[in-house]
Amino acid sequence: MTDSNRIFAKIAELQGQRSSFVLVTVIAARGSTPRGIGSKMIVLENGRIFGSIGGSAVESIVIQDALKALKENTIIRCTHNLNDLDQTDTGMICGGTMEFYIEPVITAPRLFIFGGGHCGQPLARTAAQVGFECTVIEDRPEFAAKERYPDGISILNETPEKAFEQISFGEHDYVAIVTRSHELDYQILKNVIRNRLKYIGLIGSKAKKSQIFKKLGHDGISKNDLDRVHCPIGLAINAESPEEIAVSIVAELIAVKNSAKS
Repeated sequence: MTDSNRIFAKIAELQGQRSSFVLVTVIAARGSTPRGIGSKMIVLENGRIFGSIGGSAVESIVIQDALKALKENTIIRCTHNLNDLDQTDTGMICGGTMEFYIEPVITAPRLFIFGGGHCGQPLARTAAQVGFECTVIEDRPEFAAKERYPDGISILNETPEKAFEQISFGEHDYVAIVTRSHELDYQILKNVIRNRLKYIGLIGSKAKKSQIFKKLGHDGISKNDLDRVHCPIGLAINAESPEEIAVSIVAELIAVKNSAKS
């Protein structure tokens, strides 16, 4: 397998895992350079790399450029000097220059909304408007009707138990639990809390939180896991209507999503 094929296979793997990354491509190479035009490297969110655009100081600099591109979600085109006798760029003395095209590939965050009622519907609509890939899980056909939702929102007209058989959660996924029943909320949270997720939110009062968390504690759920749950869900903006509650939840989702960029 060629280097390019390995890179493309890795891209497919990362996209299957819904991981964001940066693709770096050498688009110009003049003079003596360690890699030529078309050489590629993938930079992951944690700074690890796959492939190489030449190693040494220039690669280290480009990795930082790539992480900046990922953080700001912007394409960077830059040139670095490998004949840097003045020590103002790479500090290298290879005798050439290299130009790079640095492109972030950011996967849309997935939001699973359990409950398609008065809060679930506006939550899906509002979250989709700011870039979340939404799936609504609702077992009542009248609340799962597709005409209630904009295009692009997935609907699972299933019980939570059946839905869990179809969903494979990832560590970058978001879950909002806004069903019609305290017992249903408890059963869903008991299931999803065992997954590594970016966000778990549960609608309800402090009294409801205390009751459900006590039951989960008796079920063997650790305090550390319970502390991951946002309950009451949403930012404290004195929201009252379902639409206002949706805005408060989406604001919290955005805050969590962007916290890694701060």
